[in-house]
Amino acid sequence: MREDLVVLIPAFNAETTLPELITRPRKQDVRKMVVVDDGSKDKTAAAARNAGVTLIQHEVNRGKGAALRSGFSQLKKEGDWNIVVTMDADLQHRPEDLPLFVEAQFAEGGQNVDMIVGHRRRWGTTMPLARIASNTLTSLLVSAKTGLNIKDSQCGYRLIRRSVVEHVSFTSNGYEAETEFLIGAARQGYSISFVPIQTVYNDQRSYMTHWETTKRFVQVLMKEY
Repeated sequence: MREDLVVLIPAFNAETTLPELITRPRKQDVRKMVVVDDGSKDKTAAAARNAGVTLIQHEVNRGKGAALRSGFSQLKKEGDWNIVVTMDADLQHRPEDLPLFVEAQFAEGGQNVDMIVGHRRRWGTTMPLARIASNTLTSLLVSAKTGLNIKDSQCGYRLIRRSVVEHVSFTSNGYEAETEFLIGAARQGYSISFVPIQTVYNDQRSYMTHWETTKRFVQVLMKEY
């Protein structure tokens, strides 16, 4: 694995999954990981400390977007990385897929792609029907907004170059922040590609509220960039 790669994990009440999630990237020779504990009520922070990763803590739950923003803010102060890979803390993103992202960065004529987003197969998988409908619709709308073929607008498993992190800002605090960041990167002309990854859904509780997230997503779409 590249020495200049860091894994960033926003986490909320993830004490049961976080130890395994931290262990598996290390088997891929990932040397640096950052966990943002977004006001968890369980022992998420203790799990991160015990694993010896960099820990950022929010005193109260502020949302996934706020957690990502805190992680990016900290990373921008550090000089030992050029690529950040974001993963969810619930084990729905397989660390074993990390090499696919690194390889995809050089797939287009040997040029560095600025942002690689995981593309999950929807139909014929364990993805819930409501999530299939939401992801299909939002991906179509973001494609129309950006003029790009956005295959999976909601996937939080992403490889992002440092220049994108430093120049693309976003203000949303919830799950819609990932859509805002994607649109912002596209509007600034950064190259975006997609890599197929395995669709994983387990019994972990989802903290995404569909109606509220949908409303905020529409607000992001209507925003001027």
